[in-house]
Amino acid sequence: MSTRMVEVRAKVMKQNDLLARALRERFRGEGTCVVGLVSSPGSGKTAFLEKLLSGLARDARVAALVGDLATENDAARLQRATPNVRQITTGTICHLDAQMVEKALESWRLDRIDFLFIENVGNLVCPSSYDLGEELRFVLLSATEGEDKPLKYPTIFNSSDVAIITKMDLADAAEFDLPAARRNIESVRPGMKVFEVSAKTGQGMPAVFDFLHAQLASSRQIRVAAAL
Repeated sequence: MSTRMVEVRAKVMKQNDLLARALRERFRGEGTCVVGLVSSPGSGKTAFLEKLLSGLARDARVAALVGDLATENDAARLQRATPNVRQITTGTICHLDAQMVEKALESWRLDRIDFLFIENVGNLVCPSSYDLGEELRFVLLSATEGEDKPLKYPTIFNSSDVAIITKMDLADAAEFDLPAARRNIESVRPGMKVFEVSAKTGQGMPAVFDFLHAQLASSRQIRVAAAL
């Protein structure tokens, strides 16, 4: 890689980090809990997010930004859970960045949103480098993908806060080794919180809901304390 290319990349990353920092401050100021979702294609990310939106919408105000290379299929699907969904079509770009998020938020009242979810493009490499201003990042690993994903893609696990093991209803059929998966996650990101879920059956989802509600309450306490 040429020196010029390195300089350009460094400048792009710095600009993204500055904008992401401003977004994070904005989210916190408005009292919105923002959660990013990253995974490989086919991990069940959209099904999991639909379940999240449907469950949280019973007693919270929810919204989602959905990143994809092409089509608005995922956004249309998620609108069954909430009308507050916007698609970000990236074309040939394999990740979302802070500028895309900022633009997609135009005209939205963040003070009227409790939870904002940002579903990134299906990719376990590029999204790891781009901060979107989220408070939490969930990395998803499905039981049908195998136990070694954390070892193959350590950077995305290191840049995430929570691991979600999806499609647990298929774990037996896929001969998924759950203890091995947990060991691999722990070896890459010691102490990482892990949830085992099935969007199809609802397994494990109540624990995720409780975790998110606790996160929102904690964020708001910090916000109030800072204002005093």
